[in-house]
Amino acid sequence: MLSALIVAAVLSQTQPGEADLAPAFGNTLLSTYPDGRTARMWLQEGGRFEGRGRRGGLSSGVWRVRDGQVCFSQRRPIPLPGSFCTPIVRGGIGTSWTARAVTGETIRVELVAGR
Repeated sequence: MLSALIVAAVLSQTQPGEADLAPAFGNTLLSTYPDGRTARMWLQEGGRFEGRGRRGGLSSGVWRVRDGQVCFSQRRPIPLPGSFCTPIVRGGIGTSWTARAVTGETIRVELVAGR
């Protein structure tokens, strides 16, 4: 019994990974900026993403998981050097959290149903 509790405790502390992103596939990551505008991002299985920024511009690129974070590299409309990484948050539809945008602003992110 004690060993089962220890295993459960260890598993609950594992670093988030790609499997934790599964709820986002087919749904929308909605980011709300301090000025009230919103941006949307759609993750696809296999490491691609599409987005619509808070000013309405479209972008796309690739994502990968590294050290408990999801890292994004924009390819369109123009390839940007490097990548932007943010911690993976576990949860399903309705989960929300505070994060930092690529601009450094504090944003509110929520996983919402559908595209």
